[in-house]
Amino acid sequence: MAAADAPRIRRGEPVALALGAGGARGLAQIGVIEALQARGLEIVTVAGSSSGALVGGVFAAGKLHDFRERLVAMSRGDFIRLLDPALGSNGLFHGERLIDAMREVVGDPRIETLPVGYVAVAVDLLRQREVWLRQGPLWQAIRASFAIPGLFTPAEVHGRELVDGGLLAPLPIAATRLSDAHRLIAVDMHGWPERPPGAVAEAEDAPRNGRFGAWVERQLGGRMRNEHGDAIGLSEIMARSLDTMQAQIARVQLALDPPELVIRIPRDACLFYEFWRAGEMIEIGRAEAEKALDTAGY
Repeated sequence: MAAADAPRIRRGEPVALALGAGGARGLAQIGVIEALQARGLEIVTVAGSSSGALVGGVFAAGKLHDFRERLVAMSRGDFIRLLDPALGSNGLFHGERLIDAMREVVGDPRIETLPVGYVAVAVDLLRQREVWLRQGPLWQAIRASFAIPGLFTPAEVHGRELVDGGLLAPLPIAATRLSDAHRLIAVDMHGWPERPPGAVAEAEDAPRNGRFGAWVERQLGGRMRNEHGDAIGLSEIMARSLDTMQAQIARVQLALDPPELVIRIPRDACLFYEFWRAGEMIEIGRAEAEKALDTAGY
């Protein structure tokens, strides 16, 4: 049955949520969840890849509001100071400072104790396969799922070197099928471009953050500019290449296993590392979710 022909999701009906990979624009999925809950949809399980695993894990732990408030309050400098260089290692950053900061807000629960079902998807590079993390420390699973190759060092889980789940499952639909949910909603992070107002000015005018901040931004962006005025560097080129691959895989996943509702976030909503634009991303997510829900008649 095509998704467009599927029965409507009834209010209060158990829903599974698949949250996609998308770097900083994955924070838009916070707004998506808020919009779904405002419409009375009961999310009983969530599967996520990369930033989708982050948002989904925090939601499953019941700490989305607190996490949202922390993110919105963070400045560009706050975020940059949480990056811990992994000089001479197999990635630019370790990611441990980021995890520690988020742990302060969310706590350190185990996945099997969460009030909402949760699966983080990562990739085992040696075996070239998806790994579904459904037990163990929440932050260990999230750290593995967002380990973008070249940017963050791989995460070791049970003796396996794991990296970003978006490599093979940018939209982890299959990982939701173990739940008892009646319907599936998927958030695709590769929607048609729709440049948000003010994005160029923010990229151009944001203040620098000392020598370390300048080094970080050289690694992430560089001095070269694209047609929108955004900084383009090696990491951004890597991210856009990965994004192109993920978009194609996501299209195949949606065609093979169509959910009842797809919510799409514009793929140019922000650069992959602009986590300090959380407030803007959340509002984009809420608007896109409400648009999709209205179109579907919910």
